Amino acid sequence: MNRRSTVLFSALEAFLVVGIGIGIPLSILTVMWAVQFGFQLDWLPFWRASVDIWAIGHGADVTFALDPVTAAAVGADAAAEPFRVSLALLGFAALTLLAGWQMGRRSLGEPHRALGGAVAIAGILVIGGLAALSATHPAALIARGQTAIFPALVFALGFGVASLDARGPWRERADALLERLPSLARGIIGSALRLGSGAVITVVGAAGVVTAAALVLGYGQVIALYESVQADVLGGIALTVGQLALIPTVVLWTASWLIGPGFAIGTGSAISPLGTVVGPLPAVPLLGALPTSDASPGLVVVLVPVLAAFVAGVLVRPRLVAALGPDRRPEPWALATAGAAALAAGILAAFSAWIAAGAAGPGRLATVGPDPVAVGVWMLVETLVGAALGLLAGGVRVPWAARASDAHPRSE
Repeated sequence: MNRRSTVLFSALEAFLVVGIGIGIPLSILTVMWAVQFGFQLDWLPFWRASVDIWAIGHGADVTFALDPVTAAAVGADAAAEPFRVSLALLGFAALTLLAGWQMGRRSLGEPHRALGGAVAIAGILVIGGLAALSATHPAALIARGQTAIFPALVFALGFGVASLDARGPWRERADALLERLPSLARGIIGSALRLGSGAVITVVGAAGVVTAAALVLGYGQVIALYESVQADVLGGIALTVGQLALIPTVVLWTASWLIGPGFAIGTGSAISPLGTVVGPLPAVPLLGALPTSDASPGLVVVLVPVLAAFVAGVLVRPRLVAALGPDRRPEPWALATAGAAALAAGILAAFSAWIAAGAAGPGRLATVGPDPVAVGVWMLVETLVGAALGLLAGGVRVPWAARASDAHPRSE
Protein backbone atom coordinates (compact mmCIF):
# COMPACT_ATOMS: atom_id res chain seq x y z
CA MET A 1 0.00 0.00 0.00
CA ASN A 2 1.09 3.57 -0.59
CA ARG A 3 1.47 6.14 2.20
CA ARG A 4 -2.04 7.59 1.86
CA SER A 5 -3.75 4.18 1.93
CA THR A 6 -1.68 3.15 4.93
CA VAL A 7 -2.78 6.22 6.87
CA LEU A 8 -6.42 5.71 5.90
CA PHE A 9 -6.59 2.04 6.85
CA SER A 10 -4.65 2.61 10.08
CA ALA A 11 -7.08 5.35 11.13
CA LEU A 12 -9.95 2.97 10.38
CA GLU A 13 -8.21 0.30 12.46
CA ALA A 14 -8.06 2.69 15.42
CA PHE A 15 -11.74 3.52 15.08
CA LEU A 16 -12.68 -0.16 14.97
CA VAL A 17 -10.55 -1.04 18.00
CA VAL A 18 -12.21 1.61 20.15
CA GLY A 19 -15.64 1.12 18.56
CA ILE A 20 -15.72 -2.63 19.12
CA GLY A 21 -14.40 -2.30 22.67
CA ILE A 22 -17.07 0.21 23.64
CA GLY A 23 -19.68 -1.44 21.43
CA ILE A 24 -19.65 -4.75 23.33
CA PRO A 25 -21.13 -3.35 26.57
CA LEU A 26 -23.06 -0.66 24.69
CA SER A 27 -24.98 -3.19 22.59
CA ILE A 28 -26.15 -5.05 25.70
CA LEU A 29 -27.03 -1.87 27.58
CA THR A 30 -28.88 -0.46 24.57
CA VAL A 31 -31.03 -3.59 24.32
CA MET A 32 -31.78 -3.25 28.03
CA TRP A 33 -32.66 0.43 27.47
CA ALA A 34 -35.10 -0.56 24.74
CA VAL A 35 -36.63 -3.70 26.26
CA GLN A 36 -36.66 -3.03 29.99
CA PHE A 37 -37.07 0.73 29.99
CA GLY A 38 -39.09 1.10 26.78
CA PHE A 39 -37.00 4.03 25.48
CA GLN A 40 -38.33 6.11 28.37
CA LEU A 41 -34.94 7.02 29.83
CA ASP A 42 -32.18 9.12 28.37
CA TRP A 43 -29.75 6.96 26.38
CA LEU A 44 -26.62 8.96 27.29
CA PRO A 45 -26.12 7.30 30.71
CA PHE A 46 -25.86 3.96 28.93
CA TRP A 47 -23.22 5.40 26.61
CA ARG A 48 -21.28 6.78 29.57
CA ALA A 49 -21.51 3.45 31.36
CA SER A 50 -20.13 1.66 28.28
CA VAL A 51 -17.17 4.02 28.06
CA ASP A 52 -16.55 3.57 31.79
CA ILE A 53 -16.55 -0.22 31.40
CA TRP A 54 -14.16 -0.04 28.44
CA ALA A 55 -11.86 2.30 30.38
CA ILE A 56 -11.86 0.03 33.44
CA GLY A 57 -11.12 -2.86 31.09
CA HIS A 58 -7.79 -1.21 30.29
CA GLY A 59 -6.92 -0.33 33.88
CA ALA A 60 -8.17 3.26 33.95
CA ASP A 61 -9.59 4.58 37.19
CA VAL A 62 -13.23 5.61 37.57
CA THR A 63 -14.37 7.36 40.75
CA PHE A 64 -18.02 6.81 41.58
CA ALA A 65 -20.10 9.02 43.85
CA LEU A 66 -23.58 7.80 44.79
CA ASP A 67 -26.03 9.96 46.66
CA PRO A 68 -26.92 8.63 50.14
CA VAL A 69 -30.46 7.68 49.09
CA THR A 70 -29.26 5.52 46.20
CA ALA A 71 -26.51 3.97 48.33
CA ALA A 72 -29.04 3.04 51.01
CA ALA A 73 -31.43 1.65 48.40
CA VAL A 74 -28.82 -0.77 47.04
CA GLY A 75 -27.72 -1.74 50.55
CA ALA A 76 -24.23 -0.23 50.30
CA ASP A 77 -23.95 2.52 52.87
CA ALA A 78 -20.19 2.74 52.32
CA ALA A 79 -20.88 3.81 48.73
CA ALA A 80 -22.27 7.10 49.97
CA GLU A 81 -18.67 8.33 50.01
CA PRO A 82 -16.81 8.58 46.66
CA PHE A 83 -14.97 5.36 45.87
CA ARG A 84 -12.57 4.34 43.14
CA VAL A 85 -12.78 1.34 40.80
CA SER A 86 -9.47 0.39 39.20
CA LEU A 87 -9.61 -3.41 38.97
CA ALA A 88 -9.10 -4.09 35.28
CA LEU A 89 -11.50 -6.29 33.34
CA LEU A 90 -8.58 -7.56 31.31
CA GLY A 91 -10.73 -9.22 28.67
CA PHE A 92 -11.10 -5.81 27.01
CA ALA A 93 -7.36 -5.20 27.18
CA ALA A 94 -6.80 -8.66 25.69
CA LEU A 95 -8.97 -7.74 22.70
CA THR A 96 -6.98 -4.54 22.16
CA LEU A 97 -3.69 -6.42 22.50
CA LEU A 98 -4.86 -9.00 19.96
CA ALA A 99 -5.91 -6.26 17.54
CA GLY A 100 -2.48 -4.67 17.77
CA TRP A 101 -0.77 -8.02 17.25
CA GLN A 102 -2.93 -8.83 14.22
CA MET A 103 -2.21 -5.45 12.63
CA GLY A 104 1.49 -5.96 13.25
CA ARG A 105 1.42 -9.39 11.61
CA ARG A 106 -0.63 -8.17 8.65
CA SER A 107 1.74 -5.31 7.97
CA LEU A 108 4.92 -7.39 7.90
CA GLY A 109 6.68 -6.56 4.66
CA GLU A 110 4.68 -3.38 4.07
CA PRO A 111 6.87 -0.38 3.18
CA HIS A 112 5.06 2.04 5.52
CA ARG A 113 4.30 -0.28 8.44
CA ALA A 114 5.93 2.05 11.00
CA LEU A 115 3.78 4.93 9.78
CA GLY A 116 0.68 2.75 9.91
CA GLY A 117 1.41 1.63 13.45
CA ALA A 118 2.02 5.22 14.59
CA VAL A 119 -1.24 6.42 13.03
CA ALA A 120 -3.24 3.59 14.62
CA ILE A 121 -1.74 4.20 18.06
CA ALA A 122 -2.29 7.95 17.78
CA GLY A 123 -5.84 7.32 16.56
CA ILE A 124 -6.67 5.16 19.58
CA LEU A 125 -5.16 7.85 21.81
CA VAL A 126 -7.33 10.58 20.27
CA ILE A 127 -10.56 8.56 19.99
CA GLY A 128 -10.17 7.18 23.51
CA GLY A 129 -9.64 10.69 24.83
CA LEU A 130 -12.73 11.96 23.03
CA ALA A 131 -14.76 9.05 24.39
CA ALA A 132 -13.57 9.89 27.91
CA LEU A 133 -14.60 13.51 27.44
CA SER A 134 -18.06 12.44 26.30
CA ALA A 135 -18.48 10.17 29.34
CA THR A 136 -17.63 12.80 31.94
CA HIS A 137 -20.23 12.94 34.72
CA PRO A 138 -20.04 13.90 38.42
CA ALA A 139 -21.43 10.51 39.45
CA ALA A 140 -18.67 8.64 37.56
CA LEU A 141 -15.48 10.65 37.15
CA ILE A 142 -13.37 8.87 34.56
CA ALA A 143 -9.60 9.34 34.45
CA ARG A 144 -9.39 10.95 31.01
CA GLY A 145 -5.65 10.71 30.57
CA GLN A 146 -5.58 7.03 31.51
CA THR A 147 -8.54 6.27 29.25
CA ALA A 148 -6.68 7.80 26.32
CA ILE A 149 -3.20 6.44 27.05
CA PHE A 150 -3.71 2.93 28.43
CA PRO A 151 -5.58 1.42 25.42
CA ALA A 152 -3.01 3.01 23.08
CA LEU A 153 -0.17 1.46 25.10
CA VAL A 154 -1.84 -1.97 25.06
CA PHE A 155 -2.31 -1.76 21.29
CA ALA A 156 1.29 -0.60 20.87
CA LEU A 157 2.50 -3.59 22.91
CA GLY A 158 0.68 -6.03 20.64
CA PHE A 159 1.93 -4.25 17.53
CA GLY A 160 5.48 -4.22 18.89
CA VAL A 161 5.50 -7.92 19.74
CA ALA A 162 4.27 -8.77 16.23
CA SER A 163 6.94 -6.50 14.77
CA LEU A 164 9.86 -8.41 16.28
CA ASP A 165 10.18 -10.42 13.06
CA ALA A 166 9.97 -7.36 10.80
CA ARG A 167 12.97 -6.17 8.83
CA GLY A 168 13.67 -2.50 8.51
CA PRO A 169 16.04 0.30 9.46
CA TRP A 170 15.15 0.08 13.14
CA ARG A 171 15.84 -3.67 13.16
CA GLU A 172 19.17 -3.14 11.45
CA ARG A 173 20.13 -0.50 14.02
CA ALA A 174 19.06 -2.78 16.86
CA ASP A 175 21.07 -5.69 15.42
CA ALA A 176 24.08 -3.43 15.01
CA LEU A 177 23.78 -2.32 18.64
CA LEU A 178 23.58 -5.91 19.83
CA GLU A 179 26.60 -6.85 17.77
CA ARG A 180 28.65 -4.39 19.80
CA LEU A 181 28.06 -6.48 22.91
CA PRO A 182 30.44 -9.38 23.59
CA SER A 183 29.09 -12.72 22.48
CA LEU A 184 29.16 -13.93 26.08
CA ALA A 185 26.94 -11.05 27.24
CA ARG A 186 24.53 -11.62 24.33
CA GLY A 187 24.30 -15.29 25.16
CA ILE A 188 23.66 -14.77 28.86
CA ILE A 189 21.14 -11.97 28.35
CA GLY A 190 19.26 -13.84 25.61
CA SER A 191 19.21 -17.08 27.58
CA ALA A 192 18.09 -15.31 30.76
CA LEU A 193 15.23 -13.49 29.03
CA ARG A 194 14.03 -16.67 27.35
CA LEU A 195 14.26 -18.64 30.58
CA GLY A 196 12.58 -16.04 32.78
CA SER A 197 9.75 -15.22 30.38
CA GLY A 198 9.24 -18.90 29.56
CA ALA A 199 8.86 -19.74 33.25
CA VAL A 200 6.27 -17.00 33.81
CA ILE A 201 4.33 -17.87 30.64
CA THR A 202 4.27 -21.53 31.71
CA VAL A 203 2.93 -20.61 35.15
CA VAL A 204 0.20 -18.43 33.59
CA GLY A 205 -0.71 -21.29 31.24
CA ALA A 206 -0.94 -23.67 34.19
CA ALA A 207 -3.07 -21.08 35.98
CA GLY A 208 -5.50 -21.11 33.06
CA VAL A 209 -5.87 -24.87 33.38
CA VAL A 210 -6.35 -24.63 37.16
CA THR A 211 -8.94 -21.87 36.73
CA ALA A 212 -10.91 -23.98 34.25
CA ALA A 213 -10.75 -26.99 36.58
CA ALA A 214 -11.92 -24.87 39.54
CA LEU A 215 -14.91 -23.61 37.55
CA VAL A 216 -15.85 -27.17 36.63
CA LEU A 217 -15.48 -28.44 40.19
CA GLY A 218 -17.29 -25.43 41.62
CA TYR A 219 -20.06 -25.51 39.03
CA GLY A 220 -22.78 -26.06 41.63
CA GLN A 221 -21.75 -23.05 43.70
CA VAL A 222 -21.46 -20.89 40.58
CA ILE A 223 -25.01 -21.79 39.54
CA ALA A 224 -26.26 -21.13 43.07
CA LEU A 225 -24.78 -17.63 42.96
CA TYR A 226 -26.39 -17.06 39.55
CA GLU A 227 -29.75 -17.99 41.03
CA SER A 228 -29.22 -15.76 44.07
CA VAL A 229 -28.77 -12.72 41.82
CA GLN A 230 -32.27 -13.31 40.39
CA ALA A 231 -31.44 -11.50 37.17
CA ASP A 232 -33.64 -11.70 34.10
CA VAL A 233 -32.37 -12.87 30.72
CA LEU A 234 -30.74 -9.59 29.73
CA GLY A 235 -29.30 -9.13 33.20
CA GLY A 236 -27.89 -12.64 33.09
CA ILE A 237 -26.30 -11.95 29.69
CA ALA A 238 -24.76 -8.72 30.97
CA LEU A 239 -23.45 -10.50 34.07
CA THR A 240 -21.97 -13.30 31.96
CA VAL A 241 -20.23 -10.91 29.56
CA GLY A 242 -18.79 -9.01 32.50
CA GLN A 243 -17.42 -12.23 33.98
CA LEU A 244 -15.93 -13.25 30.65
CA ALA A 245 -14.06 -9.94 30.66
CA LEU A 246 -12.90 -10.72 34.21
CA ILE A 247 -11.57 -14.22 33.43
CA PRO A 248 -8.07 -13.08 32.27
CA THR A 249 -7.79 -11.17 35.55
CA VAL A 250 -8.84 -14.26 37.50
CA VAL A 251 -6.24 -16.34 35.64
CA LEU A 252 -3.54 -13.94 36.86
CA TRP A 253 -4.98 -14.28 40.38
CA THR A 254 -4.60 -18.05 40.04
CA ALA A 255 -1.02 -17.58 38.83
CA SER A 256 -0.30 -15.62 42.02
CA TRP A 257 -1.90 -18.47 43.97
CA LEU A 258 0.38 -21.01 42.27
CA ILE A 259 3.42 -18.84 42.93
CA GLY A 260 2.55 -18.76 46.63
CA PRO A 261 1.36 -15.39 47.99
CA GLY A 262 -2.15 -15.76 46.60
CA PHE A 263 -4.55 -12.84 46.38
CA ALA A 264 -7.22 -10.97 48.30
CA ILE A 265 -10.92 -10.35 47.75
CA GLY A 266 -11.32 -7.46 50.11
CA THR A 267 -9.25 -5.96 52.91
CA GLY A 268 -8.25 -8.57 55.46
CA SER A 269 -8.98 -11.55 53.22
CA ALA A 270 -6.44 -14.03 51.86
CA ILE A 271 -6.74 -16.80 49.29
CA SER A 272 -3.47 -18.72 49.18
CA PRO A 273 -2.28 -22.35 49.08
CA LEU A 274 -2.02 -22.24 52.87
CA GLY A 275 -5.69 -21.43 53.36
CA THR A 276 -8.65 -19.26 52.48
CA VAL A 277 -9.92 -16.49 54.72
CA VAL A 278 -12.63 -14.30 53.23
CA GLY A 279 -15.41 -12.11 54.47
CA PRO A 280 -18.64 -11.27 52.69
CA LEU A 281 -18.14 -11.56 48.93
CA PRO A 282 -19.89 -9.68 46.13
CA ALA A 283 -22.55 -11.67 44.30
CA VAL A 284 -20.31 -12.57 41.37
CA PRO A 285 -20.97 -16.19 40.32
CA LEU A 286 -17.36 -16.60 39.16
CA LEU A 287 -16.25 -16.33 42.80
CA GLY A 288 -18.06 -19.57 43.53
CA ALA A 289 -14.95 -21.35 42.22
CA LEU A 290 -12.76 -19.96 45.02
CA PRO A 291 -10.99 -22.68 47.02
CA THR A 292 -12.08 -23.35 50.59
CA SER A 293 -9.85 -23.73 53.63
CA ASP A 294 -10.54 -27.47 53.68
CA ALA A 295 -9.21 -27.83 50.13
CA SER A 296 -5.95 -25.90 50.67
CA PRO A 297 -3.11 -28.00 49.19
CA GLY A 298 -0.27 -26.26 51.02
CA LEU A 299 2.95 -24.96 49.56
CA VAL A 300 3.31 -28.04 47.36
CA VAL A 301 1.80 -25.92 44.56
CA VAL A 302 4.96 -23.79 44.42
CA LEU A 303 6.54 -26.76 42.69
CA VAL A 304 4.72 -25.56 39.56
CA PRO A 305 6.87 -22.43 39.06
CA VAL A 306 9.98 -24.29 40.21
CA LEU A 307 9.37 -27.06 37.66
CA ALA A 308 8.54 -24.49 34.98
CA ALA A 309 11.89 -22.79 35.58
CA PHE A 310 13.67 -26.16 35.70
CA VAL A 311 12.31 -27.26 32.32
CA ALA A 312 13.06 -23.87 30.82
CA GLY A 313 16.62 -24.11 32.15
CA VAL A 314 17.14 -27.52 30.57
CA LEU A 315 15.84 -26.24 27.24
CA VAL A 316 17.89 -23.04 27.32
CA ARG A 317 21.20 -24.65 28.33
CA PRO A 318 22.28 -25.62 24.75
CA ARG A 319 21.94 -21.98 23.66
CA LEU A 320 24.01 -20.84 26.63
CA VAL A 321 26.70 -23.46 25.99
CA ALA A 322 26.90 -22.41 22.34
CA ALA A 323 27.31 -18.77 23.35
CA LEU A 324 30.07 -19.62 25.85
CA GLY A 325 32.13 -21.52 23.31
CA PRO A 326 34.40 -24.52 23.91
CA ASP A 327 36.90 -22.62 26.07
CA ARG A 328 34.56 -21.78 28.97
CA ARG A 329 33.03 -24.13 31.49
CA PRO A 330 29.24 -23.54 31.55
CA GLU A 331 28.68 -24.18 35.27
CA PRO A 332 29.82 -20.79 36.66
CA TRP A 333 27.98 -18.91 33.94
CA ALA A 334 24.87 -21.02 34.47
CA LEU A 335 24.47 -19.55 37.95
CA ALA A 336 24.81 -16.00 36.59
CA THR A 337 22.24 -16.78 33.91
CA ALA A 338 19.89 -18.26 36.50
CA GLY A 339 20.18 -15.09 38.59
CA ALA A 340 19.42 -12.85 35.61
CA ALA A 341 16.51 -15.10 34.59
CA ALA A 342 15.12 -15.01 38.12
CA LEU A 343 15.26 -11.21 38.10
CA ALA A 344 13.44 -11.09 34.75
CA ALA A 345 10.81 -13.59 35.94
CA GLY A 346 10.28 -11.67 39.19
CA ILE A 347 9.75 -8.38 37.37
CA LEU A 348 7.37 -9.95 34.84
CA ALA A 349 5.39 -11.76 37.56
CA ALA A 350 5.17 -8.57 39.64
CA PHE A 351 3.90 -6.64 36.60
CA SER A 352 1.28 -9.35 35.92
CA ALA A 353 0.12 -9.15 39.53
CA TRP A 354 0.04 -5.34 39.39
CA ILE A 355 -2.26 -5.21 36.37
CA ALA A 356 -4.56 -7.78 38.04
CA ALA A 357 -4.93 -5.84 41.29
CA GLY A 358 -6.92 -2.76 42.19
CA ALA A 359 -10.03 -1.44 43.83
CA ALA A 360 -13.39 -3.00 42.99
CA GLY A 361 -15.72 -0.95 45.14
CA PRO A 362 -16.22 0.83 48.46
CA GLY A 363 -15.16 -0.36 51.89
CA ARG A 364 -13.38 -3.71 51.98
CA LEU A 365 -13.41 -3.99 48.19
CA ALA A 366 -10.81 -1.23 47.96
CA THR A 367 -8.20 -4.03 48.05
CA VAL A 368 -8.65 -6.81 45.50
CA GLY A 369 -6.07 -8.97 43.79
CA PRO A 370 -2.48 -10.05 44.50
CA ASP A 371 0.37 -8.11 46.10
CA PRO A 372 2.83 -7.36 43.24
CA VAL A 373 5.88 -7.13 45.51
CA ALA A 374 5.20 -10.45 47.23
CA VAL A 375 4.45 -12.20 43.93
CA GLY A 376 7.63 -10.81 42.36
CA VAL A 377 9.85 -11.88 45.26
CA TRP A 378 8.37 -15.38 45.43
CA MET A 379 8.73 -15.85 41.68
CA LEU A 380 12.31 -14.59 41.78
CA VAL A 381 13.30 -17.15 44.43
CA GLU A 382 11.44 -20.03 42.78
CA THR A 383 12.88 -19.24 39.36
CA LEU A 384 16.38 -18.94 40.79
CA VAL A 385 16.16 -22.43 42.31
CA GLY A 386 14.50 -24.08 39.30
CA ALA A 387 16.62 -22.33 36.67
CA ALA A 388 19.90 -23.09 38.43
CA LEU A 389 18.98 -26.78 38.76
CA GLY A 390 17.81 -26.93 35.15
CA LEU A 391 20.88 -25.24 33.69
CA LEU A 392 23.20 -27.44 35.71
CA ALA A 393 21.24 -30.67 35.28
CA GLY A 394 21.02 -30.12 31.52
CA GLY A 395 24.73 -30.93 31.24
CA VAL A 396 24.72 -33.99 33.50
CA ARG A 397 25.48 -37.19 31.64
CA VAL A 398 23.41 -40.05 33.01
CA PRO A 399 25.69 -43.10 33.61
CA TRP A 400 23.37 -45.68 32.12
CA ALA A 401 22.86 -43.50 29.05
CA ALA A 402 26.64 -43.13 28.64
CA ARG A 403 27.16 -46.92 28.83
CA ALA A 404 24.44 -47.47 26.24
CA SER A 405 26.05 -44.90 23.96
CA ASP A 406 29.47 -46.58 24.28
CA ALA A 407 27.98 -50.02 23.65
CA HIS A 408 26.24 -48.85 20.49
CA PRO A 409 28.52 -46.25 18.89
CA ARG A 410 27.00 -44.15 16.16
CA SER A 411 28.10 -45.11 12.68
CA GLU A 412 29.65 -42.41 10.53
